[in-house]
Amino acid sequence: MLGYICKYAPIEVFEAMGVEMKRMEPEVTNFNQADILMHPNICSFTKGLLEDVFMNEYEGIVLTTCCDSIRRLYDVLKEKMPDKFIYMLDTPRITKDAGVVLYEQRIRDMIRAYEEFSGKKFDENKLKELIKKRQEEQSIARKEDALNIGIVGARANDSIKRILEERNVHVTFDVTCTGLVRKLLLDEENVLRGYARGLLSQFPCMRMEEASNRDELLKQYAESVDGIIYHTVQFCDNYSYEYAWLKDVITKPMLLLETDYTKQSYGQILTRIEAFLESLNKGMKKVPKVGGQGTMYVMGVDSGSTSTNAVIMDQDRKIKAFSVVRTGAKSGESADKILKEVLEKAGLKREDISWIVSTGYGRVSIPYADETVTEISCHGRGAHYFNPKIRTILDIGGQDSKGIKLSDKGEVIDFVMNDKCAAGTGRFLEMIARTLEVDISELGTIALQSTEDIEITSMCSVFAESEVISLIANNKEKTDIANGICRAIANKSFSLLKRVGMEGEYMMTGGVAKNPGVVRAVEEKIGAKLYICPEPEIVGATGAAMYALDRLQQQM
Repeated sequence: MLGYICKYAPIEVFEAMGVEMKRMEPEVTNFNQADILMHPNICSFTKGLLEDVFMNEYEGIVLTTCCDSIRRLYDVLKEKMPDKFIYMLDTPRITKDAGVVLYEQRIRDMIRAYEEFSGKKFDENKLKELIKKRQEEQSIARKEDALNIGIVGARANDSIKRILEERNVHVTFDVTCTGLVRKLLLDEENVLRGYARGLLSQFPCMRMEEASNRDELLKQYAESVDGIIYHTVQFCDNYSYEYAWLKDVITKPMLLLETDYTKQSYGQILTRIEAFLESLNKGMKKVPKVGGQGTMYVMGVDSGSTSTNAVIMDQDRKIKAFSVVRTGAKSGESADKILKEVLEKAGLKREDISWIVSTGYGRVSIPYADETVTEISCHGRGAHYFNPKIRTILDIGGQDSKGIKLSDKGEVIDFVMNDKCAAGTGRFLEMIARTLEVDISELGTIALQSTEDIEITSMCSVFAESEVISLIANNKEKTDIANGICRAIANKSFSLLKRVGMEGEYMMTGGVAKNPGVVRAVEEKIGAKLYICPEPEIVGATGAAMYALDRLQQQM
């Protein structure tokens, strides 16, 4: 079995020699080997490939010259695995006749190298048969009974497509590095030359000379879909900048999805995709059972990493009761606790609640919920409920932070998330408070008493803690250190809001919104006041209750 990674790889050539070809899609849990053998800032996909080769029984791997990271991978594999077929196929970036002739010759050189390595022989007639068997028109097929999504950018891993498929979403086109459709041409006069021409005439990747036409091609492709997912890989040096350019070219909604090709990234992929699909306003999951007379009630539950929050709302959109409890070690137990507590506050029974929507990272762990909605959509609805003038939301929770941009109707236009690092979150502040030996509830208050500006240069949780320890050793005041931390969070939040697009008015949600030091620092940084509702931790739960109410009103 040979592995390959690129849509330009001539896999049919090897299959004509009876070789099993596998498109490599690494889903690893760590980069132990890669971090030893390669630079830590090499793209995550490349590091995942290295781990994949070490873990599985490949006869070899066929690489193409798409970027410097892949070239480095080739050097490492050639050195560490001299007994395997490690081949770098230099793919021309020119697609005209000269490039086709050049690629044909390089494919022939590769064939000779593999024949010498394996003892197998290439049969051109078998390649011709394979091309005839697989040859098909490149087309864009739309399904009218489903949400249609296009995928653009760097290779989209299988988990993205699984999430879409499970939600009845049709991938109309995939023009990433691997793509769903290979363009195969048959030239009876010169089979390999026609084959090389077909490979080079696929939708151009960023290194090809035709890359300048990508925007025009994507304009045409975008007409057939409801939205586009633009995927890029962490530390990718080719695709990381194209999204910003395309946003000004393509009018259809686009989601930027950056992953690190680890199994642990599934959660962030799921949240982002679900929120994007929700923003396209397609489909309902279940129909609520509405019966009886009198007032009807709905409930929203927001299961976060630090707190679990619930809101009960009546049919007139008035909040009947709300509650906030600490999540603890098991989200399921806190969900049961919040249900009991909020029902008691409302003076209701479980059967009085017509529909329950759950949100947050633990939303799938709430067994009594009738439906789940992402926290991004729920924070948008909740913010609009408390203040319809809000256009930009900064949500800082226990383990992540989000910037959300709203329309005048409270719909999510765009969002960005920071959920791969604890920097600037509630957990980060808890750690700093322990280091300063103050209660977390006092950290923001003492920051307001600061008399000296101190810069915290690192936002990494571990490094920031070390920096705080050094400041303590230098006899700096706790008030000044606390203020420095708040300002550092404000700087990070400002970067997040700039990415989503800053537009007033502004609102801050999440538990960190209760920290007056952070609130002041953010307001100074953005040059505007932040709207803080009386209980900023229930904004997501309120939005979930609003979604539940929508379901009821559809049936009334």
